[in-house]
Formats: sequence, structure tokens, C-alpha cells
Amino acid sequence: MKAVDLNQAAAAATLVHEDQGTSWRTVWWRLMATRIGVIPLPVYVLLLALIAGFVVLDKVPTDISVSIAILCVGGFTCGEIGKRLPVLRHIGAAAIFATFVPSLLVYLHAIPPVLLDNVVKFTKVSNFLYLFIASIIVGSIFSMDRAVLVKGFLKIFVPLASGTVVAAIVGTLVGTALGLGWKHALFFIVVPIMAGGVGEGAIPLSIGYAGILGQAQGDVFAQVLPPVMLGSLSAILMSGTLNFIGKRKPHLTGKGRLQPGSGDELAAEEECHAGAVDVAGLAAAGLTAISLYMLGLMCFRLFDFPAPVAMLFIAVLFKVGRLVSPQLQQSSHIVYKFFSTAVTYPLLFAIGAAMTPWEKLIASFTVSNLITIVSTVAALMATGFVVGRRMGMYPIETAIVNACHSGQGGTGDVAILTAANRMQMMPFAQIATRIGGAIVVTLSLFVLSRLA
Repeated sequence: MKAVDLNQAAAAATLVHEDQGTSWRTVWWRLMATRIGVIPLPVYVLLLALIAGFVVLDKVPTDISVSIAILCVGGFTCGEIGKRLPVLRHIGAAAIFATFVPSLLVYLHAIPPVLLDNVVKFTKVSNFLYLFIASIIVGSIFSMDRAVLVKGFLKIFVPLASGTVVAAIVGTLVGTALGLGWKHALFFIVVPIMAGGVGEGAIPLSIGYAGILGQAQGDVFAQVLPPVMLGSLSAILMSGTLNFIGKRKPHLTGKGRLQPGSGDELAAEEECHAGAVDVAGLAAAGLTAISLYMLGLMCFRLFDFPAPVAMLFIAVLFKVGRLVSPQLQQSSHIVYKFFSTAVTYPLLFAIGAAMTPWEKLIASFTVSNLITIVSTVAALMATGFVVGRRMGMYPIETAIVNACHSGQGGTGDVAILTAANRMQMMPFAQIATRIGGAIVVTLSLFVLSRLA
């Protein structure tokens, strides 16, 4: 490795020597090395000009290449602004800006309709959120230590269940004290927060509530959706704060590892084996992730079991059974790194513009609702912190997993883990969101039916 580094340094020195007379090229290279997110600055300017030109012509192509360019420019722009804000950049401002600024711009009609139409259609038709989740889950699971993985999956349910119970009690008591009534506080604020997002949480809840209470499903959905979104925002802010605390108090965090152990199997070997990973290996890893997701979809069709959760457990079985070769594990880890680095902020921008209605978010901004929501999320995370620490797990990591239980489904998991800089914890986040949310929805409908 050192010989390669020396050769590269010599080559670079030669190029610099040859180009001393052409300073414009040196300046250009420096500009190309300056990036907005992952986009070289000159390319970023070019993309801005081209997008503006298509908007002026009122004909934005619907090609996948154009849609990706639009999302990259929007996502990385918002992310870079958030990263440069004093104080707030330490508590997840980049993820918050990438998600909620586009939502606000849509609400203000600040995004040209022809551009917004491109983003919305691409996001909803391609559904590339699940490609992202599949790549993140498979890559992170395949790169985990087997023993730590098994122990983590078994132990995470304790702080998660404890946090759910404590959060339900605290949120209901706070809402009742603020005059919301215990039934409204519990079933229309606390439960939606921990129900698993919109598709798997708010929609099933609204359908069940409507049938039990004899109300219109649309009216009920309008009540349960705002707490879901504001709870997710609270979790993003608190997770970003925990990331900041972890940097100041490193003994409280495993930097993405749930409990003390050997860490990632690939971490020590990543640099040594990086050259052994070829393009074919990366393609194989990507197709492996897609195949496991399709297997999860088949489980959903046959057994009505959530596809991401089915995919997660199948990936765990592959890892525990040593059915994945070391090279494929390494390739999967690189695919994971690519998606977490290059796709996160464009995805958050798409989520904000196409799937996060600003008017629903601000509907929760009453003092009593805000205090109840924040208290619920804080209790959920604090319980995860305390219980995780008592169980010998890293408290910041267990608190962040619990935070995902109050997130906006898969989209919330992405935003929360981005703010916390712990995308490798996606498998545990999916457990908290999907399984935890399904249990909360089922129990809440059962209890409400007995009380109605």
C-alpha cells in the first residue's frame, strides 16, 4: 500500500511540475475538487443552468437521468446549507433541511410546477426509497460481526418495549394534564407517533379508528397524520443532539455499534481488500440486495408480512449461516457506503417534496400538542438510553434505535439515522419501525374497540 501511495505522490508531483505554466488548469482542478455534496462545483453550476433552462422552456424531461440530477442538486444544496448553520449543524440540520425545506417550498409554490411534477412522478413511480433501504440493510448486516449481530437482535427488544410502555404512559399523562383528555392524548397523539409511519401506521390506524368510532376515514387520517410527522421531526432533532453528545462523551457511544464487541468484520480489512473488489463484485452485491428485497415482497404477497422486515430477517439468516462469501460481503459494504454517501440527501429531498405535506406538519403546532409529542419522544429515547446502558449496550445507540420507533416510517429512519450519522444501524431501525409499529397499531385498535 505504501508503494502505491508513493507512486501516486510522484505522479501528482510530476503533473504539478508540468503544469506550473498553466495556472488556469490548476485553478480548474481546484474548482472540480470543491464539491456541493458529491457534485463538483463546475458540474453543479452547469446542472443549475440546465435545469433552469428546461424550466424556462416549460419542458423538463422525465428521463431518469434528469430526475436524478434534479434530486441531487436539490438534496445536496439543502444539505450543504444545513451543514453550515452554527449550532444547528451539530444536531442534524442537514437532514432536517433536506427533508423539510422542499416541503415548505412546495407549500409556498416556490418550486415551478413543471419541476415539481418531475420530482413527484419519479419518486412515486420508481419508489427508490426501497432500493435505498434494501442496499443499506443488506450492506450493513453483511458487514456486521455475526456474534454481535445475533446478540443485538435479541437484546434490542428490551429497551424498545420498555421505551414504548414508558412513552405511552408519559405522553398520555402530559396530554391529560394539558387538557387534551386521556383518550385523545393516547389514541390520537401518542399511538400515531409510535405506529410506524404513514403507510404502515397512520393509514391502518385511521381505517381502524374510523370503523370503531363510526367516523369518516379521511377525517380521522387528518388527525393522526400531524403527530406522525412532528414526532419524526422531534426524533431527528434529538438524534442529532445525541450524535453531538457522543462526540463529547465517547464512552457513551459505539459509533454505530449497538454493543461492545469486535465491531465490523470488514473494518480492519477494508483497506487491504479494497483493490480485490471489482465492478462485477459490486454488481453482484447490488443484485443480491434487490433479490432479497424481492423475496421480502413475495413474503408480503403470501403471508402479509412487511417486505422490509422479511428481507431483514432473510439477510440475517444468510449472515448467520455463513452463506455469503467474504468478497460479496466486502462488495455489499461498498454498495452500502455508496448509497449512504450519494443517495441519502437526494432521497430526503424527494421525500420532502413528494411525500411530506407542510400543511399537515404545521397543523400540530399547538402548545399542548407540541409538549405532548416532544414529551413522548423524549421519554421513548430516554428509556432506551437508560435500559440500554443497564444491559451493557451503548446507550446513545439504543436511544437512537428507539427514536426510529417514533419516526415517519422508512423515510423517518433515513432522516433520523442521517442526523445521527449512524446509517449502519438501519437493520435495528427497521425492527423498531416495522415490528414495533405493527405491535402498537394492533394493540391500540384492540384496546379502543373495547373502550368504544
